[in-house]
Amino acid sequence: MKARQKTLLTLLAIAISGIMQSAHAETVLRRGNGSEPKTIDPQIAEGMPEANIMLDLFEGLTTRDGAANIIPGVAEKWDISADGKTYTFHLRHTTWSDGTPLTAADVVYAWQRDVDPAAGGKYGFLLYPVKNAQAIAEGEIKDLSQLGIKALDDYTVQVELEASTPYFLDMLTHASTAPVPQHVVEKHGKAWIRPENIVSNGAYKMTAWQPNAHITLAKSDTYWDKDTVKIDQVIYYPTEDKNTEIKRYRAGELDMTYEIPDDQIKWLRENLKDELVIGTYLGTYFYGFNLTRPPFKDNPKLREALSLAIDRDIITGKITGVGEKPAYGMVPPGINGYDNYHPAYADLSQQERNERAQKLFAEAGYSKDKPLHVELLYNTDVNHKKIAVAIAAMWKKTLGVETEMTNQEWKVFLATRQEKQQTQIFRAGWIGDYNDANTFLELYTSKAGLNDSGYSNAKYDELLQQASQEQDAGKRAALLQAAEKQLVDDYVIAPIYSYVSKRLVKPYVKGYTANVMNLNPSRFLRIEK
Repeated sequence: MKARQKTLLTLLAIAISGIMQSAHAETVLRRGNGSEPKTIDPQIAEGMPEANIMLDLFEGLTTRDGAANIIPGVAEKWDISADGKTYTFHLRHTTWSDGTPLTAADVVYAWQRDVDPAAGGKYGFLLYPVKNAQAIAEGEIKDLSQLGIKALDDYTVQVELEASTPYFLDMLTHASTAPVPQHVVEKHGKAWIRPENIVSNGAYKMTAWQPNAHITLAKSDTYWDKDTVKIDQVIYYPTEDKNTEIKRYRAGELDMTYEIPDDQIKWLRENLKDELVIGTYLGTYFYGFNLTRPPFKDNPKLREALSLAIDRDIITGKITGVGEKPAYGMVPPGINGYDNYHPAYADLSQQERNERAQKLFAEAGYSKDKPLHVELLYNTDVNHKKIAVAIAAMWKKTLGVETEMTNQEWKVFLATRQEKQQTQIFRAGWIGDYNDANTFLELYTSKAGLNDSGYSNAKYDELLQQASQEQDAGKRAALLQAAEKQLVDDYVIAPIYSYVSKRLVKPYVKGYTANVMNLNPSRFLRIEK
């Protein structure tokens, strides 16, 4: 009897221990994340896979909550001068993940690094509203200290703008403006973002990065608001093949996907409707033309012909089919205080567009007997491939174009596109960095780091420059509309559709909200099983 009692007591102890361990078990969120990130250096990175991770790792002066609203970040409060040109930010007394104090000097260093041509960043143009930022980025001013930002003391940052900028606080949520640890960057150089070196200030810190497999983050015990963070570990899984990602999700290996393949929408609506989340998304999907080399250099008629021959209703109705809307300009609908440009051809039937396309194609020197041979570049993705195949078929049927389709892995694709040495037509998409038309239009200024078409138009640059200095909201909107008209009428791009966000989210993932920025920091999510 005593032996039996001893056994029962032992089993009870084991059970209680198991319960206690379970109660203290780490909460893990497993996120699909599209392509393998090229880098997660805030001043260098580009693309949404990078943005998702950096939103967990780094925090700027302002940041976004779970619904993408602007909230205080590193700066707990700020003062704005009466003329709107001077911002004084008061920083929290917080530390980096290695325990080193985060100071105003780190913010100044990051912003100087952002506009420094030698640093290799792509988003320096975001800081152009800041005094001397553009002149520094374009090499006219060599002294980085002339940038309109200074540390008044360890926890106070003052920023001078060229002119009052209504979207400035919104813009500061972008990762490129986040502080970086000067002591770590200068010690390790480009290797500072390796797991063994990286130091961050966000809700999470990196613990592992296995390329093409996973990136693992752990809750940071130095984050100023750590007590509100409910998820202990976040694992990002890069999966370029959306069908593979769906399989992993259905197998229970992922708690949320990065996106979903368009051809499975019908099945998902019928079988996983409670897990399918679709929302408005501030972005435009388009094809870009390389204007620096033949056949599209100095040939706007050819560019217009190919754009007109794209049947956007078929793309959005038959291929994507999730609620996307045909696009005819660069700026998507829904921008605050802005009516996007509506070109005349948008009101034509597709037959009328095709007839005009054929006329322009002939005037450009091509015909079905003298066909255009062109390369279409896209990054590896089942949705991008389906759209490319469809558009190539439209060009073939309407104009006789012979299209060679080339797909590349994300990092290679970005490099190829930016080099402009071999691209002719390339897939592109742009998601607003803030809710203002300027975030879509500044991409094509002559010296913008991400102007992969090589577009250069002095009139366009001047319109955006005037808009940046105009204080009257109505006049500013008119200048931006004139700029968009110039861009669209020059057929620098072929707009295709306005994005929607679309992903699968497990019912036990709480706090997820579809929003126009399609950003969902892990800090605001929780697991309730």
